[in-house]
Amino acid sequence: MRIWVDADAAPRAVKEILYRAAVRTGIELVLVANQPLQVPPSRLIRTVQVGAGFDVADNYIVQQVEPGDLVITADIPLAAEVLDKGGAALNPRGERYTENNIRQRLNMRDFMDTLRASGVNTGGPPAFSQQDRQAFANQLDRYLAAQR
Repeated sequence: MRIWVDADAAPRAVKEILYRAAVRTGIELVLVANQPLQVPPSRLIRTVQVGAGFDVADNYIVQQVEPGDLVITADIPLAAEVLDKGGAALNPRGERYTENNIRQRLNMRDFMDTLRASGVNTGGPPAFSQQDRQAFANQLDRYLAAQR
């Protein structure tokens, strides 16, 4: 099992939780981004820098992910592809994407895209909070414990 991170937009707090989890559990952590990343020195933590462009990091993750891997992403289409390949997906706010909720999330994303394209200001997600950080840490711990 590996943990893959769609790292361009992942909050620093989430990355720090993941660094500690990788060392604690011995699970390899791979952060994929369009830009160079600073990570703690560890044989378990590595980065992959992909070229700039739309969905380049997402496409790399989809190509590499294997059944049983966990992907950390807020990108709903990426999460859907990961689930289709037998992986698991968790967003940085602690929500686990599942076969039961991913289609609904995709439909809502497409609806919001349509609203934005028609000029409606839909706002963005709220700022990443301490509660989000705790929800992510708790869900990650539950997931990793269930894999043992």
